[in-house]
Amino acid sequence: MCRDVVSSLVDGDEVLVDRLRAGDESAFVELVRRYQPRLLRVAEATVGRGSVAQEVTQDTWLAVFRGIDRFEGRSSFKSWLFSILLNRARSAARREDRAGRPDSTIGAERFDANGAWAEPPEPWADRAVDRLVAAQLSTRVHDLLALLPEAQRQVVVLTDVEEVPPSEVASMLGLTEGNRRVLLHRGRARLRQLLAAEMSRS
Repeated sequence: MCRDVVSSLVDGDEVLVDRLRAGDESAFVELVRRYQPRLLRVAEATVGRGSVAQEVTQDTWLAVFRGIDRFEGRSSFKSWLFSILLNRARSAARREDRAGRPDSTIGAERFDANGAWAEPPEPWADRAVDRLVAAQLSTRVHDLLALLPEAQRQVVVLTDVEEVPPSEVASMLGLTEGNRRVLLHRGRARLRQLLAAEMSRS
């Protein structure tokens, strides 16, 4: 029993996939533990925060559980998982759009009916411990990602947050390598502009 617990902490994705195929439900639990927060980030980058992102993530795990025998290993499990998520997210966004609701709530909670800030951005501390500044910066970047156009946001999250290889990011999103590079450059540049604007107001 103890050995199984220790093993689950060190098993790579391939081993967990093999265990899941063999009917080991603890392998599925470990994969969910390992990837759930990351899937939610990518879902939020596509459909916005809230119940739709949660639903997309749950649908993704259901698809993995039902379809694990169809995973052929041509790409990494991580890339396969994110591809499933992106397909589910796009379908959910189209459903929301057809229902007459916005397909994304990205950034909407930040502004009032007149387009002004609902709550002003948090000011930056002048003198903070490096780790505190790094934590604040990470939080602000996560929040500011919501202000990027969808394609830029997806490329930045998959590349810089989830560290998916560039060629796999392009394949997942149906982009040429050149388009992927342009979107990544523009997304990073926009984030730098937004951060600089916030810092200049402090």
